Amino acid sequence: MATPDQTLILQSVVRCPLCGHRETEIMPRDACQWFYDCKGCGALLKPEPGDCCVFCSYGTVPCPPFQQGCTCFG
Repeated sequence: MATPDQTLILQSVVRCPLCGHRETEIMPRDACQWFYDCKGCGALLKPEPGDCCVFCSYGTVPCPPFQQGCTCFG
């Protein structure tokens, strides 16, 4: 969890659970991203139950709101 003096990590590698394709993406600073189109197979990814966004479900780094302590969904 980021504190005010920590830098947010804005880059995450999203891995498609269907085809395994990996893509490096820049996350929005102030919002959760609920949908993601896989660039490998074209699947529309949605968050897993209990996760706020696709980055928290399929990314190597959780979304910036989660990094800042948002517990809206978890």
